[in-house]
Amino acid sequence: MAGSRTGMDQQATPDRSLAELARQLSLQTTELARHEVELAKAELRVKGKRAGIGAGMFGGAGALGLYALGALTAAIIAGIAEALPVWAAALIVAALYGAAAGILALRGKSKVQQATPPVPEQTVQSVKEDVRYTKQRAQEARQ
Repeated sequence: MAGSRTGMDQQATPDRSLAELARQLSLQTTELARHEVELAKAELRVKGKRAGIGAGMFGGAGALGLYALGALTAAIIAGIAEALPVWAAALIVAALYGAAAGILALRGKSKVQQATPPVPEQTVQSVKEDVRYTKQRAQEARQ
């Protein structure tokens, strides 16, 4: 069958044998399954990238917390200690750092949630549409 189409929209003609139609169905089913697997892979790559970005933001929050504690704590506490006791200055600084880390953690969490569930939703929908189309075509052929 050189030069003929193997698309799903090709109409069956009376002169085509059942074996030829079965072979064509087998080829189309294999091709469709291959395309659906490729779509699933692409969708999971995108979701994996989003999850990686969110995880990186969590790591950034931890690193920022450590650097901030090491570099700024002493200077800020010393500045506040001019007006308050040292222990109160240290408590204020700790609360500020905790708030900053909390904000970063919440932003990281939202990025990770954008990547979930790790199910290829577009592929699932596409497969459902393919099944619906195939059932419709089979019913039309019976009539």
